[in-house]
Amino acid sequence: MTVSPQVGGGARACDGGLTRVFAFLGKRWNGMLLGTLADGPAGFAELSRALPGISESVLSDRLGELARVGLVSRTVREGPPLGVSYQLTERGAALLPALDALARWAHEHLPAESSGGC
Repeated sequence: MTVSPQVGGGARACDGGLTRVFAFLGKRWNGMLLGTLADGPAGFAELSRALPGISESVLSDRLGELARVGLVSRTVREGPPLGVSYQLTERGAALLPALDALARWAHEHLPAESSGGC
């Protein structure tokens, strides 16, 4: 990580990269979806079961958003039955070491009751 340069009078400028990544990964469910797909491809229903509390419409929106930025790919499986599978792209998989480091940090430094997750 690059330390932000000081801006006149000792004030620091925020890091633009951190601002962008936390705006994206901080959006509810995005980081969790990426972490869930770390175990391999999954269908819509499987992802829905893996993330209790996410609505189908939000899951659909988040998967679309992850696909638009190139972190997840969507594959339609010919039927019957017809199915859709989602998996991390190379770009999405490149985030896994950072997500793993954040998860380890949380296990070590955040009380479990504050996690509010799975």
